[in-house]
Amino acid sequence: MKDMESVREQFPVTKNKVFLNHAAESPLPKPVADAVHKYVEEFSNFGESSIELEDRGKSLFAKLINAKPEELAIVENTSMGLNIAANLLRYPPGSKIVTTDMEYPSVVYPWLRKSLPVKVHYVKNVNGKILLEDMEKAVDDNTVAVVISHVEYFNGFRNDLGAISEIAHEHGAYVIVDAIQSAGAVKIDVKKDDVDFLTCACYKWLLGPPGAGYLYVKRELVEKFEPPLVGWLSVKPEVFETIDFWDIWSLKLSETASRFEVGTPSFISIAGIIQALKMFLDFGMENVERRILKLTDYLIETVKDLGLKLQTPEEKQYRSGIVNFKISNPKELAEKLNGKNIVVSARSHGIRVSPHFYNIEEEIDTLMEEVKRWNQA
Repeated sequence: MKDMESVREQFPVTKNKVFLNHAAESPLPKPVADAVHKYVEEFSNFGESSIELEDRGKSLFAKLINAKPEELAIVENTSMGLNIAANLLRYPPGSKIVTTDMEYPSVVYPWLRKSLPVKVHYVKNVNGKILLEDMEKAVDDNTVAVVISHVEYFNGFRNDLGAISEIAHEHGAYVIVDAIQSAGAVKIDVKKDDVDFLTCACYKWLLGPPGAGYLYVKRELVEKFEPPLVGWLSVKPEVFETIDFWDIWSLKLSETASRFEVGTPSFISIAGIIQALKMFLDFGMENVERRILKLTDYLIETVKDLGLKLQTPEEKQYRSGIVNFKISNPKELAEKLNGKNIVVSARSHGIRVSPHFYNIEEEIDTLMEEVKRWNQA
């Protein structure tokens, strides 16, 4: 990775705040903000933009997760990707989906609707971890899908997607992954882990603007399912390559994952996302992950030195960019820290800290000095 000083120059927020809240919504790096501004200005002045939206960033995101562009659809956000997956599956009598009791609500909500004849089984965490033996006990031949976050939002526990896929596939179940807390923070390999569906927005660790994200669908599954929502983007592009009246008598669905797209996406968002993805590919996800884990290592040791209770597992294989520790009155502390331009979140009776690769150890020190004062008060 480039030297830290030049990296931090790309993040104007570093001049104003100690920002350690990337698990919520990230400030835009300068190249991303510049692309968004340019797109808006040009469209305002000329009714078009010179920014090349390429394939809407699909080839770049594909490289990031080891997929192919034709396995990707543009979606508005993670929730839409999860809803698409939920509504294209079929649920025979007695069906269930397996998830965990640590999920973000949007991961589970699509399957709680009364119109879907499926039961939701929650694997209970053990000290903030989901044990594979408990997952094995939960998944059976009635399981249609395992729906799970790659990284859990409140404590950063990283699930073993490869092992979970093996368990699910032994019973003919699909694996549906919410990757919003992992994409841009840790490496993702959908082929190695044999994931069926994966979705995420880009406004957290991927450092892009809100309004657009991606849905990955394994190639051999793309044409197996009819999309639950359809629009002009769902069909083969040749439908619109004529000056004749466009076909409204037949539905010629795309043979790629774009069949799961519906209508015009947020091009403003995509202009920024493309720049963000280029940044990650330039830095290298191995370097990004290594830097983030180094910072969270440092943070965990500082938390332990203060005698505070970690809610984040310490084992390396379970770690991500999120660290959560218990403390008295976390909401009030988070508000006080924000007043001092130190940005973190209060989650699950603790303080959730989520540094990115451009943060530095001195910023962790600044945060923990304030935490120490609070704890001693």
